[in-house]
Amino acid sequence: MKNGPLAVVGASVLWGTAGTAGLLVSADSIALAAARLVIGGAALALFAWTGVRRGPLITPGLLLAAVAVAAYQLCFFAAVARTGVAIGTVVAIGSGPVFTGLLSWLLHGERPSSRWAAATAAAVGGCAALIVGGGAQAGGQVVSGVAFALLGGLLYAFYAVTAARAISAGAPSNGVMGVLFGGAAVIMLPVLLWRGTEWLAEPRGLLAALYLGLGATALSYFLYGRGLRTTPVATAATLALTEPAVAALLGLLVLDERLSPVSIAGLVLLAISLVVVAVPERPRREKRAERVCLDEALESQP
Repeated sequence: MKNGPLAVVGASVLWGTAGTAGLLVSADSIALAAARLVIGGAALALFAWTGVRRGPLITPGLLLAAVAVAAYQLCFFAAVARTGVAIGTVVAIGSGPVFTGLLSWLLHGERPSSRWAAATAAAVGGCAALIVGGGAQAGGQVVSGVAFALLGGLLYAFYAVTAARAISAGAPSNGVMGVLFGGAAVIMLPVLLWRGTEWLAEPRGLLAALYLGLGATALSYFLYGRGLRTTPVATAATLALTEPAVAALLGLLVLDERLSPVSIAGLVLLAISLVVVAVPERPRREKRAERVCLDEALESQP
């Protein structure tokens, strides 16, 4: 399957709509995150039910990752509420590839390539340009918002690495996502009931919750799981930086935000970096054999 990176980018586009959709309703960040996970997690668990029953898929590692999924949603929406869509999304997702590469290296010995490191650094730089160029005003809660976003990036990296490890070991991607998000839905259901569901009686609130659950969660993580079958998790995390680009564009089109020349330059740098990461690298042995053939050809010349 050669379209793994494309599936990851598709998932990231859907994620990029979450912050804007969340700001269009009156619900608080905790209730919104809970509703998103309850709806999306239930859909993923239902869709993956046959896959979960085929084998011993529910492991302590995946259950811990399910807790991380729930905690990430709370951190993300708390960050967006304090810093705005641009900063909250960019910091949370922008830190994800760094944390993912480090966790993959520390936990599983999967050292990222130098090209990944260079492209990821450039992509994070592009995300930073989005913030600087946007001149976002976040008020006095910006420090706590950035802290929530960084914690969210670490939690995202943990459950992404755990899911990728399970899928690479042969577990069905649909089943893995069903366990992660079905477990997170169980965790978040009491939270949703505690925070109240009155806002779901409003048509806008109900539509937003359904979209966040079914589109920005169930469909997006279905695509993400498919992408992880053939895409290294560090690469997938960098490709997920499509999300802040989409969030920035939606801020421009829907929320009447403005993009300065610096922000536009950041988007261009981000796009170039994503293309570099998405193009598969040739195996080192193939490169070495090609170099040997070239050397022999040069030596054979008179």
